[in-house]
Amino acid sequence: MFNMFKGFEKKTGVKMDSVIKLANSVKNANFKDEATVRDLIQRVSKLANRKITKEKEDQLVQTILSGKTPKDLGAIKKMMDEKK
Repeated sequence: MFNMFKGFEKKTGVKMDSVIKLANSVKNANFKDEATVRDLIQRVSKLANRKITKEKEDQLVQTILSGKTPKDLGAIKKMMDEKK
């Protein structure tokens, strides 16, 4: 498992302990609350050092609030990488 974390860190530039802290901080979050969802999106964007447009943030918020979130990481990555 340690090697997997190191590979993740090398590929993304994000420390695994930062990801774990973020995950723990939203463990009991209300993902039906728009402010909570926006805060999480902004925190993930900052952690990943990836700026997202207001339009992309709005799209992500609506997707999460509607319950239509992708169930696998590949679909999430594709959604994040889509260009308008």
